[in-house]
Amino acid sequence: MLRSLFSGISGLRSHQTMLDVTGNNIANVNTTGFKSSQVQFQDTLSQVLSNAGGAQNGQGGTNPAQVGLGVRVAGITTNFTQGASQLTGRSTDMMIQGDGFFVVRKGNETYYTRDGSFDFDATGQMVLPGDGALVQGWAATNGVIDTNGPLTDLSVPAGTLMAAQGTANATFQGNLDSSAAPGTTITRSLTVYDATGDASTLNLTFTKGAAANDPWTLAGTVVAADGTTTATATYNPTPAAPAVAGEVDFDPATGALTSPGTLTVGGISVDLSTLTGFSGVDTVKGLNQDGHAAGTLQSFQLGQDGTITGSFSNGLKQVIGRLALANFTNPVGLEKAGGSLFTTTVNSGTIQLGTPGSGGRGTLAGGSLEMSNVDLSSEFTNLIVAQRGFQANARVITTSDQVLQELVDLKR
Repeated sequence: MLRSLFSGISGLRSHQTMLDVTGNNIANVNTTGFKSSQVQFQDTLSQVLSNAGGAQNGQGGTNPAQVGLGVRVAGITTNFTQGASQLTGRSTDMMIQGDGFFVVRKGNETYYTRDGSFDFDATGQMVLPGDGALVQGWAATNGVIDTNGPLTDLSVPAGTLMAAQGTANATFQGNLDSSAAPGTTITRSLTVYDATGDASTLNLTFTKGAAANDPWTLAGTVVAADGTTTATATYNPTPAAPAVAGEVDFDPATGALTSPGTLTVGGISVDLSTLTGFSGVDTVKGLNQDGHAAGTLQSFQLGQDGTITGSFSNGLKQVIGRLALANFTNPVGLEKAGGSLFTTTVNSGTIQLGTPGSGGRGTLAGGSLEMSNVDLSSEFTNLIVAQRGFQANARVITTSDQVLQELVDLKR
């Protein structure tokens, strides 16, 4: 048989594969996170009709004479260029800006994807809606994340509880008017919490001495919601100061506090170190404290580093978890597993897990999705190229058949 006949057949097969790949790319033009593929052709073995000859005395060298035996598909390469961004406004939609893959789990198998259209199931687990693959990351414990630990299934269920925290430290700041009238009393309050989250009121009462030049004295109380006083403390000056108990002393030259900078009331350490004692100004106030009541999760938001921060009913925010991203030395070596998922192969290289924005991994954008990177203009051009290539190879087979027919007709 003619060699051209089999070359034409190989061309038909290869261009049919190119048509298949191009058709799949066009079909997934609107698939979230889809990465297009390209076919690479390669010639097959060539039959040697005559070998090359070296130059000799009085005779030049000769080149080899070879006839090719067709074409084959050398490979189908995945194109991992960034797809366009689509703004959705959904807090669970996440887009990777740069390199990297989300990590998901189905059963005992781990997969990787660029599709960030996540959702929640009935138990609050973050999943891919198509097949329920569980999104992987690091869960927070009391707002603290250990990114060196193993990956876990991320869960952000509505109603997640933030435990109450009792107040251990409080801060008061401002200025006590050194020129205030004798006997003036100033009370400043700050809401504090016990270990169960019950609110109480921390009161600091400043009283100006009976004489014009007398200093202020200070006493602290903690009053429960029902009006019951649960703790009382008197401010104590430095042991070396020849002053009465509870006296607040300031440096007359600088106005800085010279007596102790803390007062402990009912187990709460109150920081007074920034109080000043200038004349004519009264600005003392409670600044902050580190306790809070219990709260339930109301909403959450995603940061560019993959951190999921929850907003709770007690008005506070706390880290709930953090998404993990994977990177590979050779991402083109990954194998498509359907559902916009990829699996590792022996040629994809070692997986490199980490947080978004580190180690060459991209950052995340909430409320957006990465669209398919299929370029329709290129794909339709490839469609024409594949069609014409298929037609040309079919014509080679037709011509070869006509030549064979001529040979058969020689016997007539």
